[in-house]
Amino acid sequence: MAAPHASAGRTPDGLSDPGVDLEALREKYRAERERRIRPDGSAQYRGARGEFGYYAQDPYTDPDFTREPLRDEVEAVVVGGGFGGLLAAARLRQAGVESIRVIEDGGDFGGTWYWNRYPGIHCDIESYVYMPLLEEVGYVPKWKYAPGEEIRQHAQAIGRHFGLYDDACFQTRATGLRWDEDASQWLVGTDRGDHMRARYVVVATGTLSHAKLPAIPGIETFTGHTFHTSRWDYAYTGGDADGNLHKLAGKRVALIGTGATAIQVVPHLGSDAGHLYVFQRTPSTVDVRNNRPTDPDWAESLEPGWQRHRMENFLKVVSSVPVDEDLVDDAWTSSARLQEKMIPTDAYAQVPPGVRERVYEIVDGRKMNELRARVDELVPDPETAGKLKPWYRYMCKRPTFSDHYLQTFNRDNVTLVDTADSHGVERFTGTGVVVGGQEYEVDCVIFATGFEVGVSGILSGRLPVHGRGGASLSEVWQEGPRTLHGFYSHGFPNLFQLGPLQNAAAVNFVHVLDEQAIHVAEVVAEARRRRARYVEPTPEAQDDWVSTLRKNAPDLNKFQAECTPGYYNNEGRPRERNDRYADGPVTFHALLRNWRADGGLDDVLVQGK
Repeated sequence: MAAPHASAGRTPDGLSDPGVDLEALREKYRAERERRIRPDGSAQYRGARGEFGYYAQDPYTDPDFTREPLRDEVEAVVVGGGFGGLLAAARLRQAGVESIRVIEDGGDFGGTWYWNRYPGIHCDIESYVYMPLLEEVGYVPKWKYAPGEEIRQHAQAIGRHFGLYDDACFQTRATGLRWDEDASQWLVGTDRGDHMRARYVVVATGTLSHAKLPAIPGIETFTGHTFHTSRWDYAYTGGDADGNLHKLAGKRVALIGTGATAIQVVPHLGSDAGHLYVFQRTPSTVDVRNNRPTDPDWAESLEPGWQRHRMENFLKVVSSVPVDEDLVDDAWTSSARLQEKMIPTDAYAQVPPGVRERVYEIVDGRKMNELRARVDELVPDPETAGKLKPWYRYMCKRPTFSDHYLQTFNRDNVTLVDTADSHGVERFTGTGVVVGGQEYEVDCVIFATGFEVGVSGILSGRLPVHGRGGASLSEVWQEGPRTLHGFYSHGFPNLFQLGPLQNAAAVNFVHVLDEQAIHVAEVVAEARRRRARYVEPTPEAQDDWVSTLRKNAPDLNKFQAECTPGYYNNEGRPRERNDRYADGPVTFHALLRNWRADGGLDDVLVQGK
């Protein structure tokens, strides 16, 4: 399809763009979506458990590790050792809580940065706003977009700085929480046989922490080597996160998946493998990365409070809040308006809905045309370039950024296999991968197939919670979550959760987690000052919040239903319920601050005898 032409970009409201043909784009997007949609939806994947559990094993720890079960008491237990858990524990420590235990399934702090160590791994959010607590730890990142190892080491530095290693339980999974009303404590069980007590529990287990595999027929019959990118097998490939995968010389390698992970992995595999086959269902958008080392003069010029100021500036820009200067100035900030289709705000509430939607679509078409043109600029072969062009709205998939990915397909030893017409890889044989009836014989298959959405922690039921009177949280929430601000629920005292539940999200989710952690720590600090028996929202406050969300919830269903299938839209079947805060993260964070300052704590602090 040629670039959309002039006149068709005009809308009934007189809004137009000479480079955007809205009708042609809509038709092309619908056709490309239909090529990829599958009747089995999310069932096309299987979890890395049961007979496939070995894909999720921890390669960085001693599998024979044991310890004696704990039967002790702490003031606060934090479930999860990623940035959410680290921020919760750090902010609680700053609020005066001395006895804190972090329970983490992995062998150290870091969360996603502990597990994911694949070649080329970097953060796609600027490091100066993404890596939390930089000023507290006394560190300035070495790159604008930090490599994974630098981020992992920073997570460990946070753990050391706030004394979180002292009571941490690594290689341990929380298996149940039960409220003891008489003692006003939570009983916490783990897979290590622990039965510990805690006055407060914060759950920060993330939403994308369990690897998924494609449920491709014959996967168990393949006799070559396989692994998931979240458990990269350097013993097989050689090299490290900087590349030099020398053991792949002469080997035929298949990579399944072309999302954010593959964008970073493919250049290294293409450079070092004998031959690389990239199996793609839907191409990602690939914008300019332009990573660069930190300017030492700039680092020396930073004054106290610089990181908070920069984080707030970035959040405002991507939320379309006017600022005097865009401090980050990258592809995220330049695409702020497009992000409204996944992370809505109140920035354009004054614009009539019909006009607003048409402007969104025109701006979206302009950006996508630009990204498709970039493919033509970097990939000379028309057939390959055609397969790499993304035909969907900008926020249908997570945007990606690379200055090397597209160019890798110009190599003679790299083959792009488009699987859209067969709706993915058809099957495995003992020696290869079959697409469109053609078998590609390979020595190794690497799954860059991402993670199951929302299967960890409380919401999934994997961490059973029983509150007052033995009530099961999963049963109480049978018709949908009911919280105040997304953090706590009536009937489950002193239990907090961090994450994108009935509140606001942002592309820099670590900033959101920090605001949530600050809020929880402030509530706990006030509970300690008032000697409250426990923290628990009133039914009225909880109901009012849920009602507010549902009255103003943005309608994202239509947009997502028209997207190509992926984890953003539940593989083409977007969920009906949307309890997201409609006015965006900037407004939500201000709401929390005002709530704390204006007596809102009276609705959650319960005095006791």
